[in-house]
Amino acid sequence: MEETDQPDTFTVSGRGELHLAILMETMRREGYEFQVSRPRVVTRATESGQLQEPYEEAVVEVPSEMVGTVIEKLGSRKGEMIEMRPMGDSGTTRLRFSVPARGLFGYRSEFLTDTRGEGILHHNFHSWNDWAGQLTGRSRGVLVADRQGKAVGFALFGLQERGTLFIRPGEEAYAGMIVGENARPGDMDVNVSKEKKLTNMRTTASDENIKLEPRRLITLELGLEFIEDDELIEVTPEAIRVRKRILDANQRKKAAKQNH
Repeated sequence: MEETDQPDTFTVSGRGELHLAILMETMRREGYEFQVSRPRVVTRATESGQLQEPYEEAVVEVPSEMVGTVIEKLGSRKGEMIEMRPMGDSGTTRLRFSVPARGLFGYRSEFLTDTRGEGILHHNFHSWNDWAGQLTGRSRGVLVADRQGKAVGFALFGLQERGTLFIRPGEEAYAGMIVGENARPGDMDVNVSKEKKLTNMRTTASDENIKLEPRRLITLELGLEFIEDDELIEVTPEAIRVRKRILDANQRKKAAKQNH
C-alpha cells in the first residue's frame, strides 16, 4: 500500500481482481466506508525506457460452435491465439491465448454470457512484454440519476426498456449515482424519482400493475469489471453502489469536452 499526493487516497496493489475484492470485502465487514477506482495493471520500464506490462496465458475450453465469438472478443482485447485444437469427440475446442492482463478485466462475466455458462477459462501470469496500446472499453453507456430522491416503480418501469437497472423501488438515489446500464453506447441522465401524474379519472389501463424485471445486483467483483476510468465503486457496510467520479452533470460535460 502506498500513499499518494492526496491525503485521503491510497494506491493498493494486489494479485489480481479477486485478491483486491477480498481485501475490500473484509474492510466493508469491519465497518469502513470507501471508494474504489478502476483497477490498473502494474507496469515497468526496461533499461532502454520501453514501457512493459504483464501478459497472461489464457486457456479456454468451449463448445466448438462458440469458438468464433471467443476469438473475436479476445482479439479485440489484444489477445493473440497461440494454439487451437479439438478435444476428441466431445465437441469441445481448447484455445490458448497470450493476452495483456488488463485485456482480461471485465471479460469473465462476458465470457460466461457468450458461452452460456458452458465455457471454462483459466489464466495465469506468463511474461512481461511491450505495452499493447489503447484497449477498447465498455461498449455500452450507463444510466445516471440526475437528482436526489427515492426510486419510484413508475419511473423505473419507463426506464427498463432503455437498459438494465441496478436499483429497485424505494431505494435512495443521488445525482451522479449510476442506476443502470444503457442498452446503447453513451451515458444518459435519468430521473428515477418521477411520480405518476394523478388524475381524477380511473381506468383499468392506468391502474394496471407495474411489472419490473429483476435488477442486476452489483457485487464488488462485478463492479471492478464494470466501471470505467471516470467512475467509482462506493462501498459501505450496508450497500455497494457505482457512481460517476464527477457527480454534477454539467461539470461532467465540461470535463468531457476538455479531455477531447
